[in-house]
Amino acid sequence: MNAVFFALVLIAFGVAGYREITWIAPAEIEPGGAKSPMETLSLAMVDSATASVTLAIGLVGVMALFLGLMKVAEAGGLLVIIARTVRPLMVRLFPEVPADHPAMGAIILNMSANVLGLGNAATPFGIRAMQELDSLNPHKGTATNAMALFLAINTSSVTILPTGIIALRAAAGSSDPAGILPTTLFATICSTTIAILACKTYQRFTTTLAHDGIEDAAGAVAQSTSQSEGDAALHTETSQGYPGWVSFAVLLGIAGLIPVTLVYGRQISPWIIPGLMLALLGFGMLRKVAVYEVFVEGAKDGFQVALRIIPYLVAILVAVGMFRASGAMDLILGPLGRVTGLFGLPPEALSMALLRPLSGSGAYGIVASIIENPAIGPDSYIGYLVSTMQGSTETTFYVIAVYFGAVQVRRIRHTLAAGLTADLAGIVAAVVIVSILFG
Repeated sequence: MNAVFFALVLIAFGVAGYREITWIAPAEIEPGGAKSPMETLSLAMVDSATASVTLAIGLVGVMALFLGLMKVAEAGGLLVIIARTVRPLMVRLFPEVPADHPAMGAIILNMSANVLGLGNAATPFGIRAMQELDSLNPHKGTATNAMALFLAINTSSVTILPTGIIALRAAAGSSDPAGILPTTLFATICSTTIAILACKTYQRFTTTLAHDGIEDAAGAVAQSTSQSEGDAALHTETSQGYPGWVSFAVLLGIAGLIPVTLVYGRQISPWIIPGLMLALLGFGMLRKVAVYEVFVEGAKDGFQVALRIIPYLVAILVAVGMFRASGAMDLILGPLGRVTGLFGLPPEALSMALLRPLSGSGAYGIVASIIENPAIGPDSYIGYLVSTMQGSTETTFYVIAVYFGAVQVRRIRHTLAAGLTADLAGIVAAVVIVSILFG
């Protein structure tokens, strides 16, 4: 991450510096008129730093709400039930994590929130999962294989209900706002599959090369488990998973929801977040949990987490803001867009594809401007393509900054490479499926 951060700043400074030297100011500049490239870069740095703090503050409420609900679910034993249900799948994906560890339940809740397109609501669950995974980490500050895989899956998680982009398409006058459901599902399945394969492959090359001599994951788990045997009340409840047929039936039921969402996605999406809150609190009440007190206790973590991630957000968002404001992004788009246009990725969509891993708000702005453009519209090929990419990919750099920042991880190993590989796979899959259905 050190090299990526410095490279973004260096390229931005170099491009802006060259443009400054060759810049010819207008003969008459009115107050507040044209600004030189370096002035633009300076303003972008300040604006990005301010926006990053504003973003973190804006997340406080969401984090407090969902971390509070997470605490209620944990106190009622929901994480135990989830972990036992998905044990057959999770022990294969995360062999380094004990099948009965609370991290398993937290990971599943995060993935479930992403599947339902809950956006920021998935972040508190993901942060809790990272905190639990960090409790298994014998080398604090360095990402484990399980952390890297979780982040890679998170940046490409399968999305059944991309509620945000559906709402945007509806506002833009689309005749079929939910028409991106099948394309989004296809693209995210492809990107998630590639994320898992890429992470499993890359970890072979980084395990022995990582700083501080990272041990085998099995050794790390053994060490962490032995340290936490005194707190094993939760673990003993889940020493055995449910019978295989139970897990299979649950997974089959989840798969059966896919066609339902394809048909009734627009009607279902407004019910998700209120229904989730009622379901988790209701579960806590049934399990005789003091839901109010436990919720408040969990919500306190939201404030602490938001403060911890501010420095990481400032660093990455300032670097990305400099890269955009310097004109470096435009230099890449020009020649590359002419090539990708031959393969179904026109320059308008390419700008969004390149910006999506760097800036969620920037990519969202591009999508909005494209589908609201009367010359393009939401139901054109480009409209469907950018909508599919927006709904099926995640802001990789943001996710890494927030999740790793919450647990003070600085050495991310192969996480970024796996995430960007998944992003590329998602873009290619989106082009393929949109070309087939709407090309």
